[in-house]
Amino acid sequence: MDINKEEIINPKAILVGLNTPHREDASTFSDFDHSMTEMKSLIEACDMVVCDKLTQTLDHPESGTYLGKGKAYELADLVQETGAEYCVFEGNLSPAQMKNLQDIVKVPVWDRTNLILEIFSRRAKTREAKLQVESAYLQFMLPRLTGMWQHLGRQGGGGGSRANKGIGETQLELDRRQINHRVAELSKELDKISKTRSVQRSGREKNSTPSVALVGYTNAGKSSLMNRLLSLSDTYKKNDEGENEKKVFEKDMLFATLDTSIRHIYLENKKDFLLSDTVGFIENLPHGLVKAFRSTLEEIKYADLLLIVLDSSDPYHKEHRKVTDKTLAELGAGDIPRIYVMNKCDLIDRRETGGIVSDENIVYISAKKGEGIDDLLEKISILLHGETVTVNALIPFSRGDLISRLHSDGVIKHEEYREDGTFVEAECPAKLAEELGSFMLAD
Repeated sequence: MDINKEEIINPKAILVGLNTPHREDASTFSDFDHSMTEMKSLIEACDMVVCDKLTQTLDHPESGTYLGKGKAYELADLVQETGAEYCVFEGNLSPAQMKNLQDIVKVPVWDRTNLILEIFSRRAKTREAKLQVESAYLQFMLPRLTGMWQHLGRQGGGGGSRANKGIGETQLELDRRQINHRVAELSKELDKISKTRSVQRSGREKNSTPSVALVGYTNAGKSSLMNRLLSLSDTYKKNDEGENEKKVFEKDMLFATLDTSIRHIYLENKKDFLLSDTVGFIENLPHGLVKAFRSTLEEIKYADLLLIVLDSSDPYHKEHRKVTDKTLAELGAGDIPRIYVMNKCDLIDRRETGGIVSDENIVYISAKKGEGIDDLLEKISILLHGETVTVNALIPFSRGDLISRLHSDGVIKHEEYREDGTFVEAECPAKLAEELGSFMLAD
């Protein structure tokens, strides 16, 4: 008999959804279904198996149990039947709702925020990411401490402001104090890391190499695109398998990577740039996580160009674009020049899109297969370095600064020393060509 090892290894969870007519994140059954599908992917990203699903339609969530009371007990029966170890709710629960449901179903109850925090805690690799996740988790737990110690006495005898408190209330105060103290410690440590990041950023700015940031909805293919561009840079060492040692982790999974990675992309014609890969966005990202990751996401604010990567094969990619644009605006990066990179174009029906046609700020690519990468690089080059022109100039020896800039910013095709100066044939940015002015020669 075949045994599904995944079901044995991974905990089983029941996905629970409540559809209401006045949902903030969805207004139709189709959107609700999409949200449920996304939640299933999040549960799988947390190494759990969805063993069953329970949904209910109500005008509004019940204040005590989120679901109707009868449905809550139906969920408890389903837990018994399936042997589920968790109940994961598609929406966000209040501390009281979470406690009441847990008392009914007798297994841990998670909501959307709880699930995303758990994924982030498992994916965090760097010290900064771990500290940020811990801070967000502690702030999430703080209002949920109430009721954790109700099995202890809540009222004690005696006089005085403290003596009349029960053991449970005393323990609650201690827990709150410890959490607040730890959050303050984490804040100080993150401030130190933020200052170090600012120093590193200043060093990169002095280097004058333009900066490009990859942003977008989670699992759109940002890391795959970074690795594709890295494959064009032959300056990095390769491992025994012949792969670039600077490759970043990529996987078809929500929030596969959390840490910001910065790589120097070396291209022909000296049009290189720094490329940063940031944490993916998602609809209704927990506020605590947005706040915790703000210092990491600040890298976006200092970019010269944003590559907003979208999964063109996802029917909801327009909604994902809105989520990304909104998040960028909240981070203060709404005015930075951008290119919308429609990834996974190999998975879409080109007849429905009228063929793959790119406009001035949209380009269709396949990071996996390499389609459209040349078009993308051309757009990046134009936005970072401007239009290039071919120049023939005779530059006086006294203007060595112009020669130096042609070498650093342009591509020298021919250089010749003459009696009255240096003759140069080069390809350079149009702005630099304008500065050559009277030194230009007729073709």
